[in-house]
Amino acid sequence: MEFRPCIDIHNGKVKQIVGGSLRDQGDEAAENFVSVQDAAFYANFYQKHGIRGGHVIMLNPASSEYYEATRTQALAALRAYPGGLQLGGGIRPENAELFLNAGASHVIVTSYVFRDGKIDYDRLKEMVSAVGREHLVLDLSCRKAGSAYYVVTDRWQRITREMVNEELFERLSESCDEFLVHAVDVEGKANGIERPLVRLLQEGCKRTVTYAGGVRDYEDLMALKELGGNRIHVTIGSALDLFGGEMSFEKILDFVRS
Repeated sequence: MEFRPCIDIHNGKVKQIVGGSLRDQGDEAAENFVSVQDAAFYANFYQKHGIRGGHVIMLNPASSEYYEATRTQALAALRAYPGGLQLGGGIRPENAELFLNAGASHVIVTSYVFRDGKIDYDRLKEMVSAVGREHLVLDLSCRKAGSAYYVVTDRWQRITREMVNEELFERLSESCDEFLVHAVDVEGKANGIERPLVRLLQEGCKRTVTYAGGVRDYEDLMALKELGGNRIHVTIGSALDLFGGEMSFEKILDFVRS
Protein backbone atom coordinates (compact mmCIF):
# COMPACT_ATOMS: atom_id res chain seq x y z
CA MET A 1 0.00 0.00 0.00
CA GLU A 2 1.30 3.44 -0.97
CA PHE A 3 0.00 6.94 -0.39
CA ARG A 4 -0.54 8.58 -3.78
CA PRO A 5 -1.03 12.34 -3.31
CA CYS A 6 -3.24 14.52 -5.46
CA ILE A 7 -3.17 18.02 -6.91
CA ASP A 8 -6.66 18.80 -8.22
CA ILE A 9 -6.83 22.02 -10.23
CA HIS A 10 -10.09 23.84 -11.00
CA ASN A 11 -10.46 27.34 -12.42
CA GLY A 12 -6.69 27.78 -12.15
CA LYS A 13 -6.50 26.99 -8.42
CA VAL A 14 -5.59 23.93 -6.36
CA LYS A 15 -8.82 22.77 -4.74
CA GLN A 16 -10.65 19.96 -3.07
CA ILE A 17 -14.20 19.68 -4.39
CA VAL A 18 -17.20 17.42 -3.92
CA GLY A 19 -16.72 15.22 -6.97
CA GLY A 20 -20.37 14.73 -7.80
CA SER A 21 -20.94 18.51 -7.82
CA LEU A 22 -18.67 19.28 -10.77
CA ARG A 23 -20.43 20.96 -13.70
CA ASP A 24 -18.89 22.18 -16.94
CA GLN A 25 -21.64 24.75 -17.40
CA GLY A 26 -20.49 27.79 -15.49
CA ASP A 27 -17.36 25.95 -14.31
CA GLU A 28 -19.15 25.20 -11.05
CA ALA A 29 -18.24 22.88 -8.18
CA ALA A 30 -18.94 22.69 -4.46
CA GLU A 31 -15.63 23.53 -2.81
CA ASN A 32 -14.22 21.98 0.34
CA PHE A 33 -10.89 23.79 0.17
CA VAL A 34 -9.19 26.39 -2.05
CA SER A 35 -5.44 26.66 -1.56
CA VAL A 36 -3.47 29.88 -1.41
CA GLN A 37 -0.50 27.85 -2.71
CA ASP A 38 0.03 26.97 -6.34
CA ALA A 39 0.38 23.51 -7.84
CA ALA A 40 4.19 23.68 -7.98
CA PHE A 41 4.27 24.19 -4.20
CA TYR A 42 2.56 20.84 -3.65
CA ALA A 43 4.73 19.13 -6.27
CA ASN A 44 7.85 20.35 -4.49
CA PHE A 45 6.42 19.23 -1.14
CA TYR A 46 5.70 15.71 -2.39
CA GLN A 47 9.16 15.49 -3.97
CA LYS A 48 10.79 16.55 -0.71
CA HIS A 49 9.05 13.64 1.02
CA GLY A 50 9.98 11.16 -1.69
CA ILE A 51 6.41 10.33 -2.70
CA ARG A 52 5.94 9.28 -6.31
CA GLY A 53 2.89 8.40 -8.39
CA GLY A 54 0.62 11.22 -7.27
CA HIS A 55 -1.85 12.56 -9.76
CA VAL A 56 -2.43 16.05 -11.07
CA ILE A 57 -5.99 16.39 -12.36
CA MET A 58 -7.18 19.28 -14.55
CA LEU A 59 -10.88 19.68 -13.79
CA ASN A 60 -11.77 22.21 -16.48
CA PRO A 61 -12.60 21.14 -20.05
CA ALA A 62 -10.64 22.63 -22.94
CA SER A 63 -13.69 24.76 -23.77
CA SER A 64 -13.57 26.53 -20.41
CA GLU A 65 -12.34 30.10 -20.06
CA TYR A 66 -10.26 28.81 -17.14
CA TYR A 67 -8.60 25.97 -19.04
CA GLU A 68 -5.36 27.81 -19.85
CA ALA A 69 -4.92 28.88 -16.23
CA THR A 70 -5.54 25.31 -15.10
CA ARG A 71 -3.16 23.88 -17.68
CA THR A 72 -0.46 26.39 -16.70
CA GLN A 73 -0.73 25.26 -13.09
CA ALA A 74 -0.54 21.60 -14.11
CA LEU A 75 2.53 22.11 -16.28
CA ALA A 76 4.26 24.00 -13.47
CA ALA A 77 3.67 21.06 -11.12
CA LEU A 78 5.05 18.55 -13.62
CA ARG A 79 8.16 20.64 -14.23
CA ALA A 80 8.71 21.04 -10.49
CA TYR A 81 8.76 17.27 -9.96
CA PRO A 82 9.80 15.59 -13.23
CA GLY A 83 8.97 11.90 -13.32
CA GLY A 84 7.16 12.00 -9.99
CA LEU A 85 3.58 12.82 -10.97
CA GLN A 86 0.84 11.58 -13.29
CA LEU A 87 -1.40 13.96 -15.26
CA GLY A 88 -5.07 13.62 -16.13
CA GLY A 89 -7.91 15.71 -17.50
CA GLY A 90 -8.82 15.98 -21.16
CA ILE A 91 -5.92 13.83 -22.35
CA ARG A 92 -5.95 12.90 -26.02
CA PRO A 93 -3.29 11.46 -28.38
CA GLU A 94 -2.54 14.91 -29.77
CA ASN A 95 -1.81 16.58 -26.42
CA ALA A 96 -0.39 13.71 -24.33
CA GLU A 97 3.18 14.26 -25.50
CA LEU A 98 3.14 17.84 -24.20
CA PHE A 99 2.53 16.64 -20.64
CA LEU A 100 4.96 13.72 -20.84
CA ASN A 101 7.67 16.08 -22.13
CA ALA A 102 6.87 18.47 -19.27
CA GLY A 103 7.68 15.71 -16.77
CA ALA A 104 4.60 13.52 -16.28
CA SER A 105 5.50 9.88 -15.66
CA HIS A 106 2.08 8.80 -16.97
CA VAL A 107 -1.01 10.34 -18.50
CA ILE A 108 -4.39 9.42 -17.06
CA VAL A 109 -7.22 8.82 -19.52
CA THR A 110 -10.95 8.13 -19.27
CA SER A 111 -13.23 10.09 -21.54
CA TYR A 112 -11.19 9.80 -24.75
CA VAL A 113 -11.42 6.01 -24.82
CA PHE A 114 -15.19 5.98 -24.32
CA ARG A 115 -17.77 6.73 -26.98
CA ASP A 116 -21.54 6.28 -26.89
CA GLY A 117 -21.33 4.86 -23.39
CA LYS A 118 -18.79 2.11 -24.04
CA ILE A 119 -15.09 1.57 -24.65
CA ASP A 120 -13.86 2.54 -28.09
CA TYR A 121 -11.01 0.11 -28.66
CA ASP A 122 -9.74 1.98 -31.71
CA ARG A 123 -9.27 5.06 -29.56
CA LEU A 124 -7.62 3.00 -26.86
CA LYS A 125 -5.15 1.68 -29.42
CA GLU A 126 -4.47 5.25 -30.53
CA MET A 127 -3.64 6.24 -26.96
CA VAL A 128 -1.35 3.26 -26.45
CA SER A 129 0.38 4.01 -29.76
CA ALA A 130 0.81 7.67 -28.81
CA VAL A 131 2.26 7.24 -25.32
CA GLY A 132 3.11 3.56 -24.81
CA ARG A 133 1.34 1.23 -22.41
CA GLU A 134 3.99 1.92 -19.76
CA HIS A 135 2.97 5.59 -19.62
CA LEU A 136 -0.80 5.09 -19.56
CA VAL A 137 -3.13 5.03 -16.54
CA LEU A 138 -6.78 4.24 -17.20
CA ASP A 139 -9.19 6.03 -14.90
CA LEU A 140 -12.19 3.83 -14.21
CA SER A 141 -13.87 6.18 -11.77
CA CYS A 142 -17.38 5.01 -11.13
CA ARG A 143 -20.80 5.45 -9.57
CA LYS A 144 -23.06 2.81 -8.09
CA ALA A 145 -26.30 1.95 -9.90
CA GLY A 146 -28.29 -0.79 -8.24
CA SER A 147 -25.79 -3.33 -6.94
CA ALA A 148 -23.08 -2.60 -9.54
CA TYR A 149 -20.57 0.13 -10.30
CA TYR A 150 -20.39 1.79 -13.72
CA VAL A 151 -17.62 3.90 -15.21
CA VAL A 152 -18.35 7.63 -15.43
CA THR A 153 -16.69 10.00 -17.89
CA ASP A 154 -16.53 13.71 -18.77
CA ARG A 155 -15.33 14.82 -15.34
CA TRP A 156 -17.66 12.28 -13.67
CA GLN A 157 -20.82 13.76 -15.23
CA ARG A 158 -21.77 10.99 -17.68
CA ILE A 159 -22.44 7.38 -16.71
CA THR A 160 -21.51 4.68 -19.21
CA ARG A 161 -22.70 1.12 -19.78
CA GLU A 162 -19.32 -0.31 -18.77
CA MET A 163 -19.61 -2.21 -15.48
CA VAL A 164 -16.55 -2.19 -13.22
CA ASN A 165 -15.75 -5.85 -12.64
CA GLU A 166 -13.00 -8.41 -13.09
CA GLU A 167 -13.83 -8.90 -16.76
CA LEU A 168 -13.38 -5.17 -17.47
CA PHE A 169 -10.01 -5.08 -15.71
CA GLU A 170 -8.88 -8.14 -17.66
CA ARG A 171 -9.93 -6.58 -20.97
CA LEU A 172 -7.99 -3.39 -20.26
CA SER A 173 -4.99 -4.57 -18.29
CA GLU A 174 -2.78 -5.20 -21.32
CA SER A 175 -3.34 -1.64 -22.54
CA CYS A 176 -2.15 0.26 -19.48
CA ASP A 177 0.36 0.33 -16.65
CA GLU A 178 -2.04 1.21 -13.81
CA PHE A 179 -5.64 1.95 -12.94
CA LEU A 180 -7.07 4.88 -10.98
CA VAL A 181 -10.54 4.48 -9.49
CA HIS A 182 -12.45 7.31 -7.83
CA ALA A 183 -15.57 6.31 -5.92
CA VAL A 184 -17.44 9.32 -7.23
CA ASP A 185 -20.47 9.00 -4.95
CA VAL A 186 -18.27 9.64 -1.91
CA GLU A 187 -15.49 11.69 -3.53
CA GLY A 188 -14.78 14.87 -1.59
CA LYS A 189 -17.25 14.08 1.20
CA ALA A 190 -14.84 12.47 3.71
CA ASN A 191 -17.66 10.32 5.08
CA GLY A 192 -16.21 6.86 4.60
CA ILE A 193 -14.81 4.65 1.85
CA GLU A 194 -16.88 2.52 -0.55
CA ARG A 195 -16.03 -0.85 0.99
CA PRO A 196 -17.78 -2.98 -1.67
CA LEU A 197 -15.73 -1.20 -4.34
CA VAL A 198 -12.49 -1.80 -2.44
CA ARG A 199 -13.33 -5.52 -2.21
CA LEU A 200 -14.05 -5.54 -5.93
CA LEU A 201 -10.66 -3.97 -6.67
CA GLN A 202 -8.87 -6.48 -4.48
CA GLU A 203 -10.61 -9.47 -6.03
CA GLY A 204 -10.83 -8.35 -9.65
CA CYS A 205 -7.84 -6.14 -10.47
CA LYS A 206 -4.39 -7.68 -10.79
CA ARG A 207 -2.57 -4.52 -11.90
CA THR A 208 -1.48 -1.60 -9.76
CA VAL A 209 -4.57 0.33 -8.72
CA THR A 210 -5.13 3.50 -6.71
CA TYR A 211 -8.39 4.06 -4.85
CA ALA A 212 -9.74 7.55 -4.13
CA GLY A 213 -12.90 8.68 -2.40
CA GLY A 214 -14.34 9.15 1.06
CA VAL A 215 -11.32 8.48 3.29
CA ARG A 216 -12.10 10.33 6.53
CA ASP A 217 -9.94 8.82 9.29
CA TYR A 218 -7.37 6.18 10.20
CA GLU A 219 -10.08 3.54 10.60
CA ASP A 220 -10.85 3.98 6.91
CA LEU A 221 -7.15 3.60 6.14
CA MET A 222 -6.99 0.40 8.17
CA ALA A 223 -10.10 -0.94 6.44
CA LEU A 224 -8.64 -0.11 3.04
CA LYS A 225 -5.37 -1.80 3.97
CA GLU A 226 -7.12 -4.95 5.19
CA LEU A 227 -9.83 -5.19 2.52
CA GLY A 228 -7.29 -4.38 -0.19
CA GLY A 229 -4.75 -6.92 0.96
CA ASN A 230 -2.22 -4.13 1.59
CA ARG A 231 -1.72 -3.69 -2.17
CA ILE A 232 -4.30 -1.06 -3.13
CA HIS A 233 -2.81 2.42 -3.09
CA VAL A 234 -4.76 5.34 -1.68
CA THR A 235 -5.38 9.00 -2.37
CA ILE A 236 -6.66 11.27 0.39
CA GLY A 237 -7.99 14.72 -0.41
CA SER A 238 -10.41 16.68 1.74
CA ALA A 239 -9.55 14.81 4.97
CA LEU A 240 -5.82 15.60 4.62
CA ASP A 241 -4.38 18.38 6.76
CA LEU A 242 -2.67 19.87 3.69
CA PHE A 243 -6.16 20.60 2.38
CA GLY A 244 -7.83 21.71 5.59
CA GLY A 245 -8.69 18.27 6.95
CA GLU A 246 -7.79 16.57 10.22
CA MET A 247 -5.65 13.64 9.04
CA SER A 248 -1.94 14.25 9.52
CA PHE A 249 0.20 13.91 6.39
CA GLU A 250 3.09 12.53 8.46
CA LYS A 251 0.90 10.01 10.28
CA ILE A 252 -0.52 8.79 6.97
CA LEU A 253 2.98 8.20 5.62
CA ASP A 254 3.94 6.29 8.76
CA PHE A 255 0.78 4.20 8.50
CA VAL A 256 1.16 3.13 4.87
CA ARG A 257 4.88 2.43 5.31
CA SER A 258 4.41 0.30 8.41
